[in-house]
Amino acid sequence: MYPNDLKYDREHEWVRVDGDLAIIGISHFAQDQLGEVVYVDLSSASGTIAAGDSFGEVESVKSVSELFCPVSGEIAEVNAALEDAPETVNEDPYGDGWMIKVKLSDPAEVDGLMDAAAYEAFLSEEA
Repeated sequence: MYPNDLKYDREHEWVRVDGDLAIIGISHFAQDQLGEVVYVDLSSASGTIAAGDSFGEVESVKSVSELFCPVSGEIAEVNAALEDAPETVNEDPYGDGWMIKVKLSDPAEVDGLMDAAAYEAFLSEEA
């Protein structure tokens, strides 16, 4: 349920490193807690971003949640397909449901994130 090749943060975002790019989305846990995602707003995702900065919002039938970037860098790409198909976040959170790609300014930040086992332990503590 939580791929081992990803890193996770306490805000329930995940990071997949591909060279100097960080691909970022929300975890299965986050999409499950949100319920049916009906809208993804990534309009504020542009330019330089710092770890902890907001890069948009995801809206579900239950609530609206702010999205926070787990790493710092330059936003290289936004998944515009989510505008027309927000349900992709529920259907494929670790694949086509990715949200942004960030060109890492400090790759060492990724080392400070949780691996899958630590993230699952974190979820157990939160429950």
